[in-house]
Amino acid sequence: MIEVDHPAISVRRQCALLGLPRASLYYQPHGESAETLHLMRLLDAQYTATPFYGLRHMTAWLRAQGYPVNHKRVARLMQQMGIEALYTKPKLSQAAAEHTIYPYLLRGVQVERVNQVWSTAIPYVRLHQGFVSLVAVMDWFSRYVLSWALSVTMDVHFCVEALENALQGGQPAIFNTDQGAQCTSRAFTERLKQDGVQMSMDGRGRALDNVFVERLWRSVKYEEVYLKDYTTVREARLGLGQYFTFYNHERLHQALGYQTPAAVYY
Repeated sequence: MIEVDHPAISVRRQCALLGLPRASLYYQPHGESAETLHLMRLLDAQYTATPFYGLRHMTAWLRAQGYPVNHKRVARLMQQMGIEALYTKPKLSQAAAEHTIYPYLLRGVQVERVNQVWSTAIPYVRLHQGFVSLVAVMDWFSRYVLSWALSVTMDVHFCVEALENALQGGQPAIFNTDQGAQCTSRAFTERLKQDGVQMSMDGRGRALDNVFVERLWRSVKYEEVYLKDYTTVREARLGLGQYFTFYNHERLHQALGYQTPAAVYY
């Protein structure tokens, strides 16, 4: 952390010690325009309603709503938001080049007990004036949300934080993720390998490989995010905390014989 008023070390020296250009100290990030944020909100809602829409469908849908967008702009927004249609298609989200991609291990596997399979993914959660990133770790068998975290960036650290919190209460045999840069990062995968957990990753463009988490995000958005329409990150954090408590301990799931996730997990 650079201290502008440090009594002994100048700002120039502090930047040099940290390997940062001095100009970066004064950089102020520019948010998206109101028009772009509006398009992102439309894409978010439409994707939640029709997750099988890819780039061409989304572009055509926006044009039908009266927005003269081209496919390049829609592709950029979809990539930024992590939106991928449910069928195989050109790459929209990229793992970093140096990250290891693991095979999908769950095709045909019967999930029969808690802590057999955990999974995660990272959707955007919309605010009035922007978006934040959400990560949650879920047990497949019980649908129980073991931990979650919110971040204003797509940095890997909030994903590792959620993983660490989940591992405090147990350990899965298999952990399934998408191929995004956060979950393929060395910090994330090495933490799992350290405990002997098998890594599994969705096929490119195959959101159904992580179907239970995709259903969770749909529930979170329709039952909480779209109803509350958060203004600030603090509101989002409080609202999501209350929702996940409700989801785990009060919300009955037909697939669980009308039990709550907590009743099945524990």
